[in-house]
Amino acid sequence: MQFLQILSRKPGSLEVLFQIPFCQKQFPYSCLSTSVCVYSKKKKGNSYEQVDQEKYKNLVHSVTSYKTSAQTPETILEEDSLLYGPPAKHRPRVKAGTKTPKNWVPLINPSKRILPVSSDSNVPMKIGLQRTKMPSVTRILQQTLSPQQVFYLERWKQKMIEELGKEGFEEYTKNLFLQGELFHSALESIFLSEEASARDQGKDDVVAGYLSSVKHVLEDISDVKALESGVHHETLQYLGLVDCVAKYRGQLCVIDWKTSEKPKPLLQNTYDNPLQVAAYIGAINHDANYNFQVCCGLIVVAYKNGSPAHPHFMDPDLCSQYWNKWLLRLEEYMDKN
Repeated sequence: MQFLQILSRKPGSLEVLFQIPFCQKQFPYSCLSTSVCVYSKKKKGNSYEQVDQEKYKNLVHSVTSYKTSAQTPETILEEDSLLYGPPAKHRPRVKAGTKTPKNWVPLINPSKRILPVSSDSNVPMKIGLQRTKMPSVTRILQQTLSPQQVFYLERWKQKMIEELGKEGFEEYTKNLFLQGELFHSALESIFLSEEASARDQGKDDVVAGYLSSVKHVLEDISDVKALESGVHHETLQYLGLVDCVAKYRGQLCVIDWKTSEKPKPLLQNTYDNPLQVAAYIGAINHDANYNFQVCCGLIVVAYKNGSPAHPHFMDPDLCSQYWNKWLLRLEEYMDKN
């Protein structure tokens, strides 16, 4: 800009200006002509001139003729198809929860006869678990875990082994199993009105903490019909061991007692436990040994430190949803085996 200003002020000093060195190395010149063309480079050709404008005239016209686009979703799809070809069609992935079981069996048995209540109905049933080739509910769920569930379980296991060592981890899992057994035995004693036995087992600080945790839940439980009782589904051919069948706030439920060191305030925190409860409900309803049917479930998570347990009630609609998911897991197991 300064160069042009100087040039405009002193029109007679043109030769002097061009003698000013522009770099350290001087380049000789023979003459100076004011008619030299500054833009001596060859002009580039316009690449748009090579476009088949006849083929795309409608597109060009729609873009250049309007300040705002007059295109519609239909014209955009036509142009995309012209420029890029038809869209690749593929079937969307179906979520597991929306699948329909191939061999669907109702949760409630429509053909089951409900026998009259007998005089000794106040004694909870306790049927021994049959030792047959039928798979258990626990086995089926363990062998049909999703890759994500397997990953998190394995990561938790490796983390515990790093902290406790292999032998320490084995001792830890053994103690957890033993605590669960003692807790279930203490609950069974309470429901059978064996208060002395319950007090003896409650001397253990661990069991005492769990019993204190579920105290407020026990106040809402009545009319116990089964305790630690074996069930099997006569049609689908699987079996299991039910913790308890009783009324919770007036609703007959399959009750599953769980222990945990971490809070589980939501049903989804209990992982596959709702599927387990739904499987037991279906088995009871199709087991001739039981003269009643169940349509609700309850998962009670008790805590070792005595903090209030979290009861997760499953109404009939929720049980039906988890029943369908259980049937899918059962089919997956059968396909694998």
